Amino acid sequence: MARESRPRVLVLVGATASGKTATILHLAQELPLEVISADSRQIYRYLDIGTAKPTQEERRRVPHHCVDIRNPDETYSAGEFAADALRLIPALWARGKLPCVVGGSGFYIHALCYGLFEQPPLPLLRAVRQELQARLQREGREALYEELQRVDPVSAARYPDRNPQRILRALEFYYATGIPLSRAHQLLPPTERPFQTFWVGLAWERRQLYERINRRAEWMWQNGLVEETARVLSMGYAPDAPGLNTHGYKECIAYLAGQLSAAEALALMQRRTRQYAKRQLTWFRRYDHIHWIAADPNPAVTAARLKELLQRWLPEHVRACSLPEAGSGDARTPAGNSSQQTGGHESEMMPPGRTV
Repeated sequence: MARESRPRVLVLVGATASGKTATILHLAQELPLEVISADSRQIYRYLDIGTAKPTQEERRRVPHHCVDIRNPDETYSAGEFAADALRLIPALWARGKLPCVVGGSGFYIHALCYGLFEQPPLPLLRAVRQELQARLQREGREALYEELQRVDPVSAARYPDRNPQRILRALEFYYATGIPLSRAHQLLPPTERPFQTFWVGLAWERRQLYERINRRAEWMWQNGLVEETARVLSMGYAPDAPGLNTHGYKECIAYLAGQLSAAEALALMQRRTRQYAKRQLTWFRRYDHIHWIAADPNPAVTAARLKELLQRWLPEHVRACSLPEAGSGDARTPAGNSSQQTGGHESEMMPPGRTV
């Protein structure tokens, strides 16, 4: 069958610990695909356990792009991700691969699929950024966050974790343009993209998702997360480096500094990760074109449901053979415990959309 010249792209989204990676790895047993990772944490080298990064063996079997591309003290914007993905998509399609954008970083995915507003001139941005960074050192993160609440309360509400990089970026844009960053997003005109997308979301009942998050955090803590954090710090990276300034690593740093006990740090990590999952699903609620499917503790079952959807959208990519029989569940981490009841009904956390 002749292939269309305009690439088609599968966009697979969901909250952290929803099983996106395990699902796509199972799907790759049947379909010729490669992954473009839309995960703002997996971009960092050396940070493997706390970001639930696919293993080297998994990445040998199924190539993952946009993983391990920055050091922990570097940044990677949504615009940079979009530019990289826009180069990758036609190249993968030309090689007969289905490009699969997989992740929970909604702003990355939005930038790729819908574009971003035009940035102010670089020299102006640099000058504003330098001044704001100096103020961050003098006045602290809380003072700048309160300032952001005054000039752009919508953006401030999106950053309850008070991530300094995001605070600086929002203030930087406001002082360089006079327009709140949140308002600029609303004014962005639709951008025609050189590909077609099909969006699928993995939905869980709230209790099941939170149990998966808690179990995965426990597994990370017991399988080297503290040691990984200590190793990265020993390499000379600052505790507030962008790669470390996120749930999991922040709690480990507090534990290593003697500020929290192991039990306190783990509980805080679990709570912050649950809060992060809730923010992710709130973000995806804005997209009414997402096809939400009930995820299963066994990722082979979820992959079969996803394949059934793809047969309608991209039949030339989907072979007639069936996916392997459901096996022992998600072997990547205990979050996929197959003894759990199947999440076959709508989740109270699932954003509205079409449900299969």
